Amino acid sequence: MGIKNFLMKKLIGSKLKHLPQDQQDMILALVSENPEFFKEIQGQVEVKKKQGQNEQMAMMQVMRENQAKIQKLMMDYAQKNKK
Repeated sequence: MGIKNFLMKKLIGSKLKHLPQDQQDMILALVSENPEFFKEIQGQVEVKKKQGQNEQMAMMQVMRENQAKIQKLMMDYAQKNKK
């Protein structure tokens, strides 16, 4: 495991410690496999924060706007990891 993946896993673990481990693993895999998409999401959140929204509201709005793509990524992940 590279340093980047290790740090990302630690960050996700600290931010999402209330989620079950399998969901944390799914989020880590999605971010690892689609870094450009998640960088774009972060950029959209930053724009909304600069417009005066608080971080939580900005994140909720951006996630709603990208809901279809996120759901597709999650469904693809579930299909790949079906047991």
